[in-house]
Amino acid sequence: MSRDGAADDGVRVAITGATGQMGRAVLDAANGREDVTVAFAVARSAASGDRERDRDGKSGVRPASELDRLLAERDPEALVDFTGPESSVEYVATAAEAGVASVVGTTGFDDEGERALRESAERAPVLKASNFGRGIQALLSAVESAVADLPGYDVEVTETHHERKRDAPSGTAKTILESIEDARAENTTERVHGREGEAPRDPGEIGVHARRAGTITGEHEVLLAGNHEEIRLTHRAEDRGVFAEGALDAAVWLAGREPGWYDFADVVEGDR
Repeated sequence: MSRDGAADDGVRVAITGATGQMGRAVLDAANGREDVTVAFAVARSAASGDRERDRDGKSGVRPASELDRLLAERDPEALVDFTGPESSVEYVATAAEAGVASVVGTTGFDDEGERALRESAERAPVLKASNFGRGIQALLSAVESAVADLPGYDVEVTETHHERKRDAPSGTAKTILESIEDARAENTTERVHGREGEAPRDPGEIGVHARRAGTITGEHEVLLAGNHEEIRLTHRAEDRGVFAEGALDAAVWLAGREPGWYDFADVVEGDR
């Protein structure tokens, strides 16, 4: 048995958006791990051929409309969601109603969506992160330290993703920006998204730039410049499997915990 009472074949995980790029990555990663068992996978675009992919029917992709029934029948311990803001809120609420923990990698939520997720966290544990790369946690720590140590330096944040990514700036870039603002406190004025025309830098502003091109998985860079020197802190994800593995690490860690709001930093710090 595991720490939280899970069977030896691993924490039972449900996967939403399983026909999407990240959903497929999570499904593939889960099938290769000994500490995780796929209870079921669903997608709104599931086709009949997908449903019969696995002979036992447990890992084949089922229609998302069956989520309620599958939660009751398959009894997963955690749900992993990389879909869209509206569907994510719906899936997490359904999982919380069933007492199932949720790991959310979806980004682009508005204030209402964020509130809805936090309401679900009152009924079941919810862990939401803009990035499940362990390297990003190290980057955030380094950025916070550098920004605090260099209060007078200019700061620019640039993120680059594939051409199909919808939200800009990325959720990870927003998390980085929040860390910078926390470290700078009163010395930061505003975020400036790109520049055009006559646009000299104002003291304390943070430049934000989003680039979309090709099939780039994800790159984030923080530039600090001043005193005739510059520091560049960069994280590059070379494969979506990085995020899939991190999300599954989070699912294993979250299963069996008390209702509440959790972050991926809790997982990384718990492994130290």
